[in-house]
Amino acid sequence: MKLLVQPGDGIGSLVKAIERAKKSIQIVIFRFDRLELEKALEDAVKRGVAVEALIAFTNRGGEKNLRKLELRFLDHGVTVARTADDLVRYHGKMMIIDGKELHLLAFNFTQIDTDRSRSFGVITQDKELVKEAIELFECDSKRRSYKPGSTRFLVSPLNARKGLVGFIRKAKKELLLYDVKITDREMIKLLEEIASQGVEVRVIGKMARHSSQIAIRKLADLRLHTRTMIRDGKEVFVGSQSLRELELDSRREIGVILRGSQIVDRLTKVFETDWKGGVVSAEEADDIEKPVAAKVAKKVAKNLLKEMPPIGPVVEEVAKEVIPNGKNGLGVDHDEIEETVKMAVKQAVKQAVREVVEEATEQQREPEA
Repeated sequence: MKLLVQPGDGIGSLVKAIERAKKSIQIVIFRFDRLELEKALEDAVKRGVAVEALIAFTNRGGEKNLRKLELRFLDHGVTVARTADDLVRYHGKMMIIDGKELHLLAFNFTQIDTDRSRSFGVITQDKELVKEAIELFECDSKRRSYKPGSTRFLVSPLNARKGLVGFIRKAKKELLLYDVKITDREMIKLLEEIASQGVEVRVIGKMARHSSQIAIRKLADLRLHTRTMIRDGKEVFVGSQSLRELELDSRREIGVILRGSQIVDRLTKVFETDWKGGVVSAEEADDIEKPVAAKVAKKVAKNLLKEMPPIGPVVEEVAKEVIPNGKNGLGVDHDEIEETVKMAVKQAVKQAVREVVEEATEQQREPEA
């Protein structure tokens, strides 16, 4: 098991892993601009390695760049699949070598992430985690439903929230966090709860609602691009999901929970160095994720429902056209139909609007996520 620390470890470990591959490489990409990685993948294909790339259907750079990357990979002989568009974003980053070694990353395959940002990745041959990673890759590549099979392999929006709640709740003495911005109400409440019970909680990054019991500092000099926790000096979480509602419940994010003195000790050392050089945060309070997206969604749904025509007569009319012997009517309860359909429309509209608003808000907040 190995920890990758950025900046510092660079992209070299990933290139060497690709060069060692003998049978297969599976790689999940959200952002990609490292030419040495592209060359290594091309060379792997030439020596007979089966290289599969799963590329996000969209990112903030736009469809054009992703399409160019896809075409270049295809020219190199890489098998390419695109993620579905059923989630707001596919943001996970990982690579699997020969079905035996998992590289789970909080950083993208980009220069800004590896050279100018604080981020982490882990390399593990843990059979349980590798098995789950392969299953997720195959399901997302073939657009099949994935069912989590490990409490240590956390996938949003499926088991990540539950897993991270459990991870945080088990803290007895200390919880150290790197997070771009913690805004999820449930998570903030939980952090405040364990802090009130005597757990030392320290955050490098941002947190929407400040508590006198939680110490917060901003990372100095480097861009922050990791979501990492260290619990009681014994276990760590490294992944792509922040403690934000959008990343826990509406996006594909991937993370792992690990034990191991080497990883824990090195992560803790880096955290303490960053903490010592950090800037005490004077972040504005009560910027909790919900109001803007939720309020807009609620108002749009309400206004739309006001404009909807009566539903019952429409159901009756359609029934006459498509149901045999339906010309005599179904004898439906119009009031019940109105209520049922409007409730379904309301929920669908609220969800769609909320996702759009949250995505737009996120783009303004994090131009290089």
